[in-house]
Order: sequence, then structure tokens, then C-alpha cells
Amino acid sequence: MNENTKSQLRSHAIRVCLLWHGVDSGNLGVRALTESQIHLIRQAADAVGTHVDFEIVGWAGSSDPGKFRQLGVQLVTPVNGRSMLSRSGVRAAFRRADVVLDIGEGDSFSDIYGLKRLLYFAVTKWMATTGSVPLVLSPQTIGPFSSWWSIAISDFCLRRAASIFPRDELSRQYVAARNLGVSFDEIVDVAFALPYERTSHGRADHLTVGVNISGLLWNEASGSNRFKLQLDYRALTRQLLEHFTRMDAVHVVLVPHVLGEAGSVDDDLSICEAMQREFPNTSIAPRYDGPSAAKSHISGFDFFIGARMHACIAAISSGVPVVPLAYSRKFTGLFNTVGYPHVADCRSLDVSAVMSLVRQTFEQRAHLSATIQDANDIAAARLKIYTDKIAELLASAKNRDSI
Repeated sequence: MNENTKSQLRSHAIRVCLLWHGVDSGNLGVRALTESQIHLIRQAADAVGTHVDFEIVGWAGSSDPGKFRQLGVQLVTPVNGRSMLSRSGVRAAFRRADVVLDIGEGDSFSDIYGLKRLLYFAVTKWMATTGSVPLVLSPQTIGPFSSWWSIAISDFCLRRAASIFPRDELSRQYVAARNLGVSFDEIVDVAFALPYERTSHGRADHLTVGVNISGLLWNEASGSNRFKLQLDYRALTRQLLEHFTRMDAVHVVLVPHVLGEAGSVDDDLSICEAMQREFPNTSIAPRYDGPSAAKSHISGFDFFIGARMHACIAAISSGVPVVPLAYSRKFTGLFNTVGYPHVADCRSLDVSAVMSLVRQTFEQRAHLSATIQDANDIAAARLKIYTDKIAELLASAKNRDSI
């Protein structure tokens, strides 16, 4: 494509509003969704010969334009009470858009994180559909919804969407059962497409095992147990570290994937630091400057265990044998969708059962390459369906603009 053609495309750019995405969140999973989504949309735009501009609508973050313009994002509109009421806030972002793609931060369109959060996600969906712009629910977990009122709220929102793309079989089953009258296709998490550079940790005489520790689950272990785990996550973490640090020729790297304020309930790094003090022969992964850097580093491990789903996706999508520690159906649904069975469901297994599964998978790791490749082939095929659908949507928006 020559420079004149590129210039013409930019002058007729399709404005894509990325609802509930984020570019500077401490949660690398949310950023992985955003960067992967942008990557796929650009592929779709190239396929139909158009250019896209992006605006992100999500939780407030940095106002530093350098953090998002390098991704091609023109504007970030924060979601809060004031911006939702102001005509120059969230509503204006939707008016500027040719299409709204809502990824729901991957799993936040649910009541498991509380009523207030659900209402933010529901009201913004309604606001996006009050004009003539199509709302597409990009690949995400739909639900769970445990009460009649949350089911009613979700039905209202889902019926207003132009298309729904569940990212797993359980979400697809839920959408199908609701008889919404809206088209839907089961896809997979877009982070399977996150670009990365393969790395090596350079230990020919050692195996390197990555252990992602979740600050969220660590702090819930002494709290309300809202995820209804059947085990003590802290005890499991210590047993995992004890097991692998006692093995000969194995080095353990602790991998934080959510960086909150030090000591905050969702911060992985502070827990990794505490565990490193308990297990001083472990090390902590370098502070990643983005999700692609995290995936690149994870690609160098020989084995991986994680309680953050996107850390686990980074592992499997870069060919690393992994045992995800599931705390919600988003894990089991997603990994079942790609045919990967080595998932430890912490809602039904005790510490002993999880340890047994981890040991067994570790021993079989050399024989998992075909299973991992099949999973990635399934993911690629499903993401091709999604990219083709987005290409159709962009072509339609392009035709509207030319009328």
C-alpha cells in the first residue's frame, strides 16, 4: 500500500469505539485484550481496504497520550459518574463512533464482582445503543448471573446488541438458552492473537517453572470466599512452591500479572515478594512494560502454573505446558473450547487433588505439544471467524460513510 493510498484511507477513517478496554491498566490481562483486539481489527480493516481510528471508553487511567497513541488510539474517555451524565463524556464518545466493540474487560459482564460494577457495564451498553451505531459484544465471558435481577439486566442489554461473540462454550450455551433473537458465534479469547517474541531463559541444565500468584485469590482466602473455592489458596501456593523448589535442576520464577497499588487486594507483586522472602531460591519476573513483553517472557518457561487467566493464555498460546488454577467458569469454559483438559478447578478440587494434577501434568509436559498445537489451531480458526465478521462490519460502516 503506497503513501497516497494510506493518506486517502486516513481521511476516511472508520471510528471504532472500544468499550471496556484499557491501555494503561495494572491488569495485564485487560491490556492484552485491548492490544489483541486492535491487532485483529487492523487485520480486518486491511482486508476491506479501510483505515480505523480508535477511541477507548473504560475506567479512568493515565492522561499521558504517549501511552495510548503508540497503539493508534486517538482518545481515551474515562467512565465515572460525571462522564456518564455529561453530554461531552461517554455519550459523546458513542456519538463519534461508527461502531462500538464492547469486550467487557473479558469477564466483567457478570454479577460475581458486585452490583455496582454490573450496573456500570450494563448502563454503558444501553447508552451505546440509544443512537444508530451498532454495538458488538466482542469475545468475552457472558455471566454467570446468579439472581433474577442480574439475569433481567443482562437480557435487556444482550437483546440490544447487533452481535454477540461468547469466548467459550459455557457462555455460548447461556446466550443460546436465553432466546435473545440476536446473532451469536462462539469464538475464543482474543489474547490468543497477542503478538510476542519468543525468548529463552538460557538454562540448559535447568528447567524453568513459572508460577503466577494471584493477589486477588490470596486476599480472598482470608475473606468472604466469594468465588466459593474448595481449597485454601494460600496453602496451595505454598505447597506448589515447596514442591518445585525442592526438585533438582528446577528454577522457579514468580510471575505477577496484575500490578495494583502496593498492598492492594488485587496486587500480585506484593504477594510474589512475600513468597520470595519465604522461598529465597525463587526469583521474581521483571516488571513487564506491557502484555506482549509478559507473553514474550512467559514463552521461555518450560512449565507454567497460573491463577490469572491471561497469564495462562500467554503460556498456552506461546506453546508452554500450563496448568490453569480456575476460580470461575471463565477458565473451564475457555480451555474446554480449545480442547485443553489440564485445568485445576479450584471450585471443586482440594489442595491434594490440585497438587496431584500439577505433578501429573508436569511429568507429561514433553508429550503435550500436540495438544497445545491443536488448541492454538482451534483458537486461530475461531478468531478468523471473528475477524471476518469485523471486516464485514467495517465494510458496512465504510459504505455508509460514502453515501
